[in-house]
Amino acid sequence: MTVHPVTLGAINLEARDPASLATFWASVTGSTPSPGGDTVHLPPAGPGGFAMFFRRQEGPRPERHAVHLDLTVPWGTRQAEVERLIGLGATCRWDVLDEFPHVQWTTLADPEGNLFCVAEHPPAQRAAQVP
Repeated sequence: MTVHPVTLGAINLEARDPASLATFWASVTGSTPSPGGDTVHLPPAGPGGFAMFFRRQEGPRPERHAVHLDLTVPWGTRQAEVERLIGLGATCRWDVLDEFPHVQWTTLADPEGNLFCVAEHPPAQRAAQVP
C-alpha cells in the first residue's frame, strides 16, 4: 500500500458571525478573508500557513472543545504575541509556563469562545538545562 503525503487543507469553524470571526483570524494570521455565499474562506497567508473556512453555526456550541489550534511562535515572542491577540479581541484563559521543559504556552479564546494556544519552544540547549 502506498502512503501519500497528507497535508492540512483547511480548518473549518462554525460561527455565530462568520465574517466577524474570519476578520479576527485574518488579523491573527495576516491573511485576507474571501467571502463566498454563506461561508468565508481565509487562504494561507504564505508558505507553511493554513487555510480556514467559516460557516454559520447551526446549533448550540458544545461546552467541551475536543479540538483546538496550537499556534507556534519563536522563542521569546509568546508574551508579545499574546498581548497582540488580546488587543485583537482574544481572551486569555491560562498559562502553562513551567510544567514542561520543551514548551510553554498560553491558552486563549477567540471572540466566539473557540480555544487556541500560542506556544513557544526553547532552543535545544535551554530545554536540556531545565530540570
